[in-house]
Amino acid sequence: MTEQSTQPRPTLEAVAARAGVSRATVSRVVNGGEGVREPLVERVRRAVEELGYVPNQAARSLVTRRHDAVAVVIAEPEARVFADPFFALQLRGISKELTAHDSQLVLLLTEGRDDHARVARYLAGGHVDGALVFSLHLDDPLPGLIHGVPTVYGGRPGWSDGSHGVVYVDCDNRGGAREAVRYLVGLGRERVAHITGALDQTSAVDRLDGFRDVMVDADPRLIVESDFTLGGGEHAMRELLDRCPDVDAVFAANDLTAVGAMRVLREHGRRVPEDVAVIGFDDMLPFTEQADPPLTTVRQDIEEMGRLMARLLLRGLDRSGSAAAGVPSSVVLPTTLVRRVSA
Repeated sequence: MTEQSTQPRPTLEAVAARAGVSRATVSRVVNGGEGVREPLVERVRRAVEELGYVPNQAARSLVTRRHDAVAVVIAEPEARVFADPFFALQLRGISKELTAHDSQLVLLLTEGRDDHARVARYLAGGHVDGALVFSLHLDDPLPGLIHGVPTVYGGRPGWSDGSHGVVYVDCDNRGGAREAVRYLVGLGRERVAHITGALDQTSAVDRLDGFRDVMVDADPRLIVESDFTLGGGEHAMRELLDRCPDVDAVFAANDLTAVGAMRVLREHGRRVPEDVAVIGFDDMLPFTEQADPPLTTVRQDIEEMGRLMARLLLRGLDRSGSAAAGVPSSVVLPTTLVRRVSA
């Protein structure tokens, strides 16, 4: 049997003795209190590091009224979240920012209506300092259930024009869609179609509006509603080919939809891009580079959006920071067309 160490964990008293200060002084320093002179702060921090002391989180929370934890709420079922690379990229950005600020990520998913009440109860229970909420649908009751919890949304909320203190991070969905469709038109494509995302989400509506900005007189049959999924893209492309066999370009609302559409085109003997040019939206690497053929798409910096969501929330929570005087402003990031083989 391997002998295990039974050495006790360092205490506040041990840190105080090592630093040559009182226990109360150590408590104020490690728990974020004020009123301690800088030389003493440095002595305490050095002693903490030398002894490997870990502050008691419960005691720290009583002093700071902070839990150093943030809830990330994704308003989608588990199967959708773990099948779509978009969510992994956004979570990566959020996690990196929270880790840099020594804060924990608590992931909450909403599988059905009952989960909304469960999530709302958890947030109201004082377990976290704030919430990051994304992938909301227009009929989602969750925003109305979140009370008294600092919140930043991923994507422009459908119920708000950005006023009344609602803070969100989004990309220029409409402008990115316009750029993609103009590019297809510039290639000489005459029957440009659009496979939408789920139209109960603002990103899908904005991308459809961007398509219509360019294709003002588009045949209504060239617009097929879908749901941002691979299977949805396959189904929509089959419907589109039935409606308009002469389609020569497709702007898909996201990369998964675009890849689904390209699979169906290949099944029907249509070459991409020779017969039908295809453009997606998101640029979810390495997914887009590994598509067959590599996908031309509109890039939004998904990981950076996650970082910014966390940063805005933490900035609002930091009462000692210069940005804490007012509500942080929402951010809309630019998009870029990334040209590969599919168009």
